[in-house]
Amino acid sequence: MGPVLRWNTLAVAVLVGIAIVTAVWWAGPGMLGTADAAQGTVARATVTVGAECTAPNPRETVEIQVDGRTRTGVLDACGHDGDDRVDVTVPATTGDGEIQVHLAEVVPGHDDLRRPVGLALLALSCLGGGTYAFLVNRGPKQPAPLS
Repeated sequence: MGPVLRWNTLAVAVLVGIAIVTAVWWAGPGMLGTADAAQGTVARATVTVGAECTAPNPRETVEIQVDGRTRTGVLDACGHDGDDRVDVTVPATTGDGEIQVHLAEVVPGHDDLRRPVGLALLALSCLGGGTYAFLVNRGPKQPAPLS
């Protein structure tokens, strides 16, 4: 009969796995590839020149009210017609010239699936590591005698 596996051996593997998942969860949204939300303000823009979605790297031209004056912006989107109104995120510093803007509702933030899926994969990884530790501690099985 091989070595007896004690409960404390499994408890250590389980506690280490729980500690790792908890530490990553507490580390915040920056862990597991989640991007911070774009900085800036949300403004209402009017599409002046739309872009076809079949074009590679489509860009649309929009007009935005920034600091009380009308500015021209470049929107990385497609499929809008002229005079369509869309919500865009305007960067905090705009400078002179065209402003690079993004659709407000598609700016990556903390509400996507990367974080929960990443935590689930991390938990499965800890489970796999604990199973490996169990198998190493147990050792090879002894074949049954052929009496």
